[in-house]
Amino acid sequence: MPKKIIPFPGRLGSIPSEIIKKAVSAALEEDLGAAGDITSLYTLTGPGNQGGSVLRAEVIAKEDGIVCGIGIFMSVYREIDPDLAFKIFIEDGQNVSRGGIIAEITGNSSSITTGERTALNFLGLLSGISTNVNNLASLVRGTGLKILDTRKTLPGLRIFQKYAVAVGGGWNHRMGLFDMVLIKDNHIAAAGGIENAVGKARSRGGPGIVIEVEAGSLEEARIALGTSADIVMLDNMDNSDVKAAAALLKNDKYIEVSGNIGRDRLAELAEIGVDFVSMGSLTHTVRPLDLSLLIR
Repeated sequence: MPKKIIPFPGRLGSIPSEIIKKAVSAALEEDLGAAGDITSLYTLTGPGNQGGSVLRAEVIAKEDGIVCGIGIFMSVYREIDPDLAFKIFIEDGQNVSRGGIIAEITGNSSSITTGERTALNFLGLLSGISTNVNNLASLVRGTGLKILDTRKTLPGLRIFQKYAVAVGGGWNHRMGLFDMVLIKDNHIAAAGGIENAVGKARSRGGPGIVIEVEAGSLEEARIALGTSADIVMLDNMDNSDVKAAAALLKNDKYIEVSGNIGRDRLAELAEIGVDFVSMGSLTHTVRPLDLSLLIR
């Protein structure tokens, strides 16, 4: 009997505008406080905070990468000054080379300098995630192995980081605790074992809910095989144990591997034939793409 088709994993295609607005407003409030950008106000405007010359600025990549977060970048500036004009040369998901111009902004000089850091923080963070994910995904492209993110995200920015994973060619695990059942070691211990935990979840969630259960050994994988779980997560197993567990499970369960996953293991895990690899490092160990905004 073939494995049933499940709505997992997902891939975010966009971020709702109201979520972007809320995050941008919070970020600007953090940066501007009650007084605003006093450096720009004091140096670039006239009495009563009026004026400021009309200038053009360019966003330039200082290294190769995948761009992500252009819409959020613009939202920061539109919150500050709706009269700013944009030219976008590289969209989300597209490659940029070192020295390449990603975008151009024209307008009030004070508005441009005020939004610079907040806008670049969003754009650099998300582009860094997409760039790293794209590099990893390229290692297993065409194999069927899907690289997944986790819930190890920056508080308040989860949907942004998961969007960046999708833009980079990865896939999204559950968005939160609300959209699928993931039974881990503490749930198993508290519920009295794998069989009890999965059985209770299935009886309460019904046949339509996606259930994943963690297995930390071959014995636990055998127990999980006998349950109604849809996905078995092989946690912190070495490749030889993963191979043995996969042979046991592959006809009946989807197989996810998690824990101590680096780029060096991806090709071998793809060859073994597991379905998913989840990597917390995609979102919790992030180096932003190096970007600059320069007034011309």
